[in-house]
Amino acid sequence: MTVYHFVGIKGTGMSALAQILHNSGYKVQGSDVEKYFFTQEALDDLKIKIYPFNRENIKPGMTVIAGNAFSDSHEEIDEALNQGIEVIRYHTFLGEYMKRFTSIGVTGSHGKTSTTGLLAHVMKGAKPTSFLIGDGTGRGEKDAAYFVFEACEYRRHFLSYHPDYAIMTNIDFDHPDYFANVDDVFQAFQEMALQVNKAIIAYGDDEQLQKIQAEVPVLFYGFGEGNDFQARNIEKSTSGTKFDVYVRQHFYASFEIPSYGDHNILNALAVIALCHYEEIDTKILQQQLLTFNGVKRRFTEKRLGSQILIDDYAHHPVEIKATIDAAKQKYPDRPIVAVFQPHTFTRTRTFLNEFGESLGEANQVYLCDIFGSARENHGELTIEDLKNKIEGAQILKEEDTSPLLMLNDSVLIFMGAGDIQKFQIAYENLLQQQLKKAQ
Repeated sequence: MTVYHFVGIKGTGMSALAQILHNSGYKVQGSDVEKYFFTQEALDDLKIKIYPFNRENIKPGMTVIAGNAFSDSHEEIDEALNQGIEVIRYHTFLGEYMKRFTSIGVTGSHGKTSTTGLLAHVMKGAKPTSFLIGDGTGRGEKDAAYFVFEACEYRRHFLSYHPDYAIMTNIDFDHPDYFANVDDVFQAFQEMALQVNKAIIAYGDDEQLQKIQAEVPVLFYGFGEGNDFQARNIEKSTSGTKFDVYVRQHFYASFEIPSYGDHNILNALAVIALCHYEEIDTKILQQQLLTFNGVKRRFTEKRLGSQILIDDYAHHPVEIKATIDAAKQKYPDRPIVAVFQPHTFTRTRTFLNEFGESLGEANQVYLCDIFGSARENHGELTIEDLKNKIEGAQILKEEDTSPLLMLNDSVLIFMGAGDIQKFQIAYENLLQQQLKKAQ
């Protein structure tokens, strides 16, 4: 049996795919930098070996799966090519692998990971389901009927896939280092739409998605009257959200989710629409939606002292506003504090005013230095430029998170796609020291 060697195994998609192949009975190993990433915890639990990058890791009889971040000049990929060993890019391998199942790709500018996780959780309640989630989680079932996966639009990687179904959560301008504008993003999704084999489930209140042309049925979901699947009679509380679903103006069923904010209603509605199309039992849908615990780094909470600490991946103005709105629903009587680390200089420059507006929804804002990309020209932009857009905003340093100690009874949301976790860890260590002293 071949050994699958993953070059860059700690990447979120790569880690998830390695887990899937391991669960499915294949021999799996990989290599990466020695820095710890949260994605390796699951690999360690499965005892999948991770080596430091080294040309000598490559042996005859392997199949090399290469992460998208690594060029052919990388030492291990170069060695594999020299030995005549097959090298398959991550998205190419995934595109072939999914052909064995009824495949469902979840894509969109925002909400991909949460929706993929929710869909996988719901569908596995009905039939064996393999899944690949963008938070680094993957699971392979040997007798799987469905394969649920996150399909990323960045650099048009999702065009390697021809899924049976696609859920499209929205189209928005993001990744300004690659896409020129929202029209460029739309064209990528339009190309993807033409590669779907059975049906598309699309957010119908999105003006861009309304323009999508496809050769398969397109079912729309949303809050508006014109949608095929519509959420009505919404009840929001501090324990979650209840709503009714109408299918083409006829009552279908009532649902409850233990999550917050309009974006989570829409994620659930997309899943309900897909499962209704696949004729999955309504009671299974209701039960599974109620027991979903979320995905990594999406509104992940812990309580320390009088404070609630939330870790969230939000790194675009639309996502920041959604996360703050969700916190306000769950904790209406507590001050909401945003601790935000911008991700990439290009995104920060492009959306500077929008970041200011969305962060301004919080009661207090702390900003961390911009997390730059290795591909970027940093230019003249600094975190001070964003600070100047937000009244009362303060700069937070990893070596001194003590200003946060003053925020009694507050909800602190640590947001970003870089390494914002190190600020949260530093603060947690400081807070625990203070709590011990107070005992």
